[in-house]
Amino acid sequence: MTATLGKITDRPPGRAEALAKAATLIEALPWLDAFHGRTVVIKFGGHAMADEALRLAFAQDVVFLRYAGLRPVVVHGGGPQISAQLDRLGVATSFTAGLRVTTPETMDVVRMVLTGQVNRDVVGLINRHGPFAVGMSGEDANLLTATRRHVLVDGEPVDIGMVGKIDAVNPGAVQALLDDGRVPVISSVARSETGEVYNVNADTAAAAVAVALDAAKLIVLTDVEGLYADWPDTADAAAGEVISQLTADRLAAMLPGLGEGMIPKMEACLLAVRGGIPRAHVLDGRLPHAILLEIFTDSGIGTMVLPDSAPVVHGAAEMHGTAEMHGTAEMHGAAEMHGTTE
Repeated sequence: MTATLGKITDRPPGRAEALAKAATLIEALPWLDAFHGRTVVIKFGGHAMADEALRLAFAQDVVFLRYAGLRPVVVHGGGPQISAQLDRLGVATSFTAGLRVTTPETMDVVRMVLTGQVNRDVVGLINRHGPFAVGMSGEDANLLTATRRHVLVDGEPVDIGMVGKIDAVNPGAVQALLDDGRVPVISSVARSETGEVYNVNADTAAAAVAVALDAAKLIVLTDVEGLYADWPDTADAAAGEVISQLTADRLAAMLPGLGEGMIPKMEACLLAVRGGIPRAHVLDGRLPHAILLEIFTDSGIGTMVLPDSAPVVHGAAEMHGTAEMHGTAEMHGAAEMHGTTE
């Protein structure tokens, strides 16, 4: 009697599922090779911070990166948590140009919530999987040095209080943690050279840290699928089309037309790629394991910002492994869409 090798579809369901899992692992192999030993900076925020299941999935992603040989760095804000605490204390708050107007009283709450609450929570989630995460503030070891920031409203500068613009990054402490196999978790608070403490935008802080660390990628988690070509008028975001990829110059031209909430995220991507980061990504943090899908699969998700020197290639799976490391074309799904509002 001669044994025959049946088709995969003829095999028991358990074996077919196992083969599918093996195929997924093999798909990740080129990206594991390309990014091994490279630093990836992730801005953690939005809905992913508030939903318990997404928080747990985020921590798993970060630990997976660490075990896979990457060097993840987490930079976080905490807008909803700050607003909740201000409400509990009866402190009024407002926003201008997408940034929180920060009085000295508000700054005390921002500092307490970001460094004393949110940072500890993120560190704890990651450390359920091992002694990896170390929490720190932008104040620690002069990591982030800032000066007071003004924003333009109708062409005029407006003072928004204790909000800082990052002038310098001293990454030595972060680099030392990475070299020790740790996962730095950084809250977006900075100090000036004269001792003032500032609230700095976490998207911008993540970009500045990524540039200082010569990271391979900046990943910004948000509450939408990416940058939309035409933000839908209805509540159904699926009606809009997400821009799969665009260059820094194209993004710079679009910035004035973006909604307030999207401007800091896309400005961060622009800062990163113009500072030498090969790729910056805006991903939907509401999608479990969005980080792993972006880094370790062929298709990629969200919106990717490329340096102006990198040609935009349409209609094929993203080649963001070895080709990326050598500056060649990266391919990322659907054709680039034109024009945008958030």
